[in-house]
Amino acid sequence: MPKSTVNHRTAALAYVLLTLATLFWAGNAIIGRALYAEIPPVTFAFWRWALASMVLLPFSWHHLRRDWPQIVHAWPTMLMLSVLGVSTFNALLYEAAHTTTATSIALIQTAMPATIVVLSLLLFGERVSLRAGVGVALSITGALVVVAHGSLAVLAHLHFLPGDLLMLLAVLFYALYSVLLRKRPAIHALSFLNVTFVVGALALLPLYLWEYSVRGAPSMRAEVMAAFAYVAIFPSILAYLFWNHGVAAIGANRTGLFMCLVPVFASALAILLLGETLHVFHIVGLGLIVGGFLLFNRGPERANA
Repeated sequence: MPKSTVNHRTAALAYVLLTLATLFWAGNAIIGRALYAEIPPVTFAFWRWALASMVLLPFSWHHLRRDWPQIVHAWPTMLMLSVLGVSTFNALLYEAAHTTTATSIALIQTAMPATIVVLSLLLFGERVSLRAGVGVALSITGALVVVAHGSLAVLAHLHFLPGDLLMLLAVLFYALYSVLLRKRPAIHALSFLNVTFVVGALALLPLYLWEYSVRGAPSMRAEVMAAFAYVAIFPSILAYLFWNHGVAAIGANRTGLFMCLVPVFASALAILLLGETLHVFHIVGLGLIVGGFLLFNRGPERANA
């Protein structure tokens, strides 16, 4: 089979998996906002990763035994990636939901692609072409159209709250995680995921115990248990597998652009699940994002040296 055909198929699979990952993360944002009054943020994050680790362990055990020497050898890298991509981003997102709006959370996440591009340049000298840069700007504009409901007045009247600053920090951490994934050891994807989940949960354990002593445990009614099950499987195991595969297949810069889909999917889920109305700005925003994707992925992304 020609190499170009294999590359196109690999990229096509990565695009599908990354789209699903952003869909799952949009659901995570909606659940985090909907249940912020019932589930304390660190408790939500800790049990998300603890449950995900337990679900994943039977599938990863064989790979973990084989990869253990490499995992131990690369423990500083594994620790860094676990804290950046697992512990901090989601705990900060759930905490941000207590003090800022869903609109602000969605808006701030659209800074992810540009942050990844800048960090790739600063840390690894990875430049992008002018065309690719325009594609990033176009996709970010489309995401802004969605979160601003097509009105500049919405953006002009956004007030920055403590939660906004927490989300900015969360975006920086996850962008750094995405860029540094190239440093991960050459181990099986399930081994990597299970170790980062366990280490991420352990890093949250002291904060979780403190939060539990202050606020107690959430009520284990059906909706709360369903939320824990969802966040443990879809935005955790599946989304992280898909995201990490995307970074390996098409690079951090291209992968980061998919974060612009999160507010689009969040709006769509609100329409489907909460009875909100489809507006023209949804269609315009999606068109701009898709246009940015096509422009960014047309030809090589790197600039000439």
